[in-house]
Amino acid sequence: MNINWYPGHMKKTKESIKKNLSLVDIVYELIDARIPWSSQNPEIDIILKNKPRLIIMNKSDLADDDTSERWQKYFNSKGITSVLVDCISNRGLNEVVNLSYVLTEEKRLQLAKKGIKNRPIRAMIVGIPNVGKSTLINSLSRKKGAKVSNKPGVTKKDQWIRIRKDLELLDTPGILWPKFEDKEVGLNLAFTGAIKDELLDIETLVIKLIERLSFISKACLEERYNIVVSNKSAYEILLEIGKKRGCVIRGGEIDTEKASNIVLDEFRKGIIGKITLEFPNS
Repeated sequence: MNINWYPGHMKKTKESIKKNLSLVDIVYELIDARIPWSSQNPEIDIILKNKPRLIIMNKSDLADDDTSERWQKYFNSKGITSVLVDCISNRGLNEVVNLSYVLTEEKRLQLAKKGIKNRPIRAMIVGIPNVGKSTLINSLSRKKGAKVSNKPGVTKKDQWIRIRKDLELLDTPGILWPKFEDKEVGLNLAFTGAIKDELLDIETLVIKLIERLSFISKACLEERYNIVVSNKSAYEILLEIGKKRGCVIRGGEIDTEKASNIVLDEFRKGIIGKITLEFPNS
């Protein structure tokens, strides 16, 4: 299943990030807690260089708690500060603001020496599509200031948003990279909705997802759909889920497309369980 998607506006986004980097004190890199490795854009490291950065692990409510803690330890070992966030319940939002002060202390001291005091912290928020940037901004500002959608690519241009009197955010459209050299990365992005579903074969995608879930969290699949997973292919599991969920068409055949959409939707909403798809190397 080859996935290769690099819309033209993403090239413009990359150029915009480079252009505006000098205007901000810190960069918020928003990633998906279920796929911390896959949802990190490898080009961001090159672009940001030594700019202070805070990794915000969003959608932590959908990820396995123990694995999220392992990822935080991994980032810390690399000298990168991270925070777990759930924009729906507002978990971690105060910590985002507090860590922003910590990470920009040197810059604020430099400004104070120049006589510039009480200037708001200026942050740029970057991340892949559909990782929740606009939702984070709205949650931080406690208002509906940024356009939000569950479809990748809604934010088309840069926007400055005043979060509070001492914090301003520069939002940027989601950015992916030109080619997914690792097929597993492409699949992870597709599983979590970072790539538009219209570009994908949903049935093939869900069969791949079931294969992964059978290996990572077999118990969650069995409990959610009241099935036995062992010694069955992903396609056989999909058929059984379809039968359990009434996805039966004329002649007794299973509507695999309908069943696939059910599984994909329930995975993305965390209904199957709190599942992380990848793990740190150390």
